[in-house]
Amino acid sequence: MVRVTTPARPPQHSTEESDTRAAPDRRAALRSGVALAAGTLTAGCATPGAVAHPPAASRASGTPPATPPAAQRAAPEPRRFPQQPAEITHGPRDRPQVALTFHGQGDPAVARTLLGEAEKSGARVTVLAVGTWLDEHPDLARRILDGGHDLGNHTLRHLDINAMSEADADAEIRGCAERLRRLTGSIGTWFRPSRTPRASQAVERLARGAGYPHVLSYDLDSLDYTSPGAPAVTRQVLGGIRNGSVVSLHFGYADTVAALPAVLEELGRRGLRAVTTTELLS
Repeated sequence: MVRVTTPARPPQHSTEESDTRAAPDRRAALRSGVALAAGTLTAGCATPGAVAHPPAASRASGTPPATPPAAQRAAPEPRRFPQQPAEITHGPRDRPQVALTFHGQGDPAVARTLLGEAEKSGARVTVLAVGTWLDEHPDLARRILDGGHDLGNHTLRHLDINAMSEADADAEIRGCAERLRRLTGSIGTWFRPSRTPRASQAVERLARGAGYPHVLSYDLDSLDYTSPGAPAVTRQVLGGIRNGSVVSLHFGYADTVAALPAVLEELGRRGLRAVTTTELLS
């Protein structure tokens, strides 16, 4: 259980992203007793008018690390799924599988704890990483892949990509793709637009041009970025999840850390497997 004191913030009813702002330090501890110094907690995607997310420390113009040694196996490349639309919101409804997708930004200790908690339950997740976050924490790219999880692109700086010029939006997509390739040998298996659940037609086209056949959206928003408390996150996820669901979650929030064990336990009780998005659609 993680105990977090946060200002009350009502959940919103849409899924466009909001601006970021600073938030007080939080400390979270899993039921295993592992303590986290959460620091400034951040995440990615919010609803219109939602309270702003605190920013992650990052280098907007950092030099990406060098290409990984040849001994490390290159990560999978994006795949085209002919039966799926250009923008994917869910997987097949006739199989007891779901995809838990995490917006990759925020305190790396929280990210590692969430990955470890998923792995203890035999779950595999999908992480859509922000490029500047990878600049700050390049080791997390390989940590995600070595855990058997999907790793994808959530733009370079996590700005409102639908509101950008095409040139700037293209730079956001390709900038994160470049960092992923330098770190893993691949541009990542998925692209998710930043600060919006749905890509504009122009962003969808730019993503295809950068090498991503699909844009990955979701059909269930956990609302964890509103910091409603772990029980509320658990209820939101379990109340709406079903076969084929793609769930939007975030690194960087203590409520998510605290909610995940209960979510995974209940999914197991219902016979629902948490798999990567690639497996969900294969």
